[in-house]
Amino acid sequence: MKALTFAAGFLTATAAVAQQETLTVYAPDYFVSEWGPGPRIEELFEARCDCDLQFLPGDVLPRILLEGDRTEADVVIGLNTDVTQQARESGLFAPHRVDLAPLTLPIDWTDDVFLPFNYSHTAFVYATTRLNDAPDSFDALLNAPDDLRIVIQDPRSSISGLAMALWVHAIYGDEAQAAWEQLAPKIVTVTRGWSESYGLFTDGEADMVLSYTTSPAYHIIAEDDTTKKAAIFPEGHYFMVELAAKLAGTDQPELAQDFMDFILSEDFQSMIATGNWSFPAALPRDQWPEGFQQLDMPETVLFYSEEEAAALRDEAIEAWRQGLSR
Repeated sequence: MKALTFAAGFLTATAAVAQQETLTVYAPDYFVSEWGPGPRIEELFEARCDCDLQFLPGDVLPRILLEGDRTEADVVIGLNTDVTQQARESGLFAPHRVDLAPLTLPIDWTDDVFLPFNYSHTAFVYATTRLNDAPDSFDALLNAPDDLRIVIQDPRSSISGLAMALWVHAIYGDEAQAAWEQLAPKIVTVTRGWSESYGLFTDGEADMVLSYTTSPAYHIIAEDDTTKKAAIFPEGHYFMVELAAKLAGTDQPELAQDFMDFILSEDFQSMIATGNWSFPAALPRDQWPEGFQQLDMPETVLFYSEEEAAALRDEAIEAWRQGLSR
C-alpha cells in the first residue's frame, strides 16, 4: 500500500512539473553567471510565477537576428541603445507595456519597446596606489605623458569599446581622429572585450582601464578596497543603459509580460547594484548600497539616441581605427 501511495504521489508531482510553463530569456554570459544577478532573479521570478524560467546565455542580438521568427526566446535582456535601432528594425519585438514612472535615470526615457533595467557611464578607472595624479579631464588625458599605460576595448567587438568611440566623437566631433592619435602612444593594448582589459588592469599591467563609473563599487563592497577610482571629466561621460525587450512572437505572452513588469519591481532592482555592478534603473539613490553612494558621479551626461548612434557608428569606429594606425 505504501509503495502504491508513493508511486501515486510521485506521478502527481511529475505531472505538476511537466505542466509548468517555461519562460525562455536570452541574456549575456555575465548576467547569468554565478556571480551575476541571473540566478537570484530566476529564483525570485519562479516563486512569483510558479513557472520555469530558463536563461540561455550568449551574444543576444546576433542570435535573435539569426533565428528571426524561429527564435525560442520570449524575452531578451542585455541590449543597449547603441544597437537597438537594428533590433527595432527587425520587427521581432513588441511594446513592453510597463509604466515608466518608477525610472530614476539621469535622462528622460519614453521608449515603449526597450525597457531599462540598469545604467552606468564609460570612464577610465585607475588605482590611487599606482597613479597619484590621474588626469582630471579628457584633454588632460590626451596630453598626459606617453608613459601612461592605458588598456581599452575594440569597438568592433565590444559594447564598452563602441561606447568609448562614441564618447570620443561626442566630445571631439570632427577632431576625433586627432584625439585618438594623441591617445594612441599611451594605449598598451586593445582587447576584444571588457573582462580581458580589466584583468590586465587588476594584474598591474596598466595604469588606467576603459570601464565604467560603477566599477569601483565592486572593489569597495566585495574587497573593502577604496583605492580604485573612476576619473571624472568635466567634458562629460557617455551614458550607457541596458535594456530588456519582449518578443512579438512569444508563445508565452502572459509570462513574458509578467517578467517585463518584474524588471522595475523593487525585488529585481535591489539585486542590480551588487549583482550587475551598475546603477539600478528604478531605485532612488538613497536605496543604493553604501558603496554606490560613495561613487563620484559625472555632472555632464553625454548620450546619443539609437538613431544618432547608428548613424555615427561607422564614422566613430573609423576615426578610432585611423587614429590608432598612425
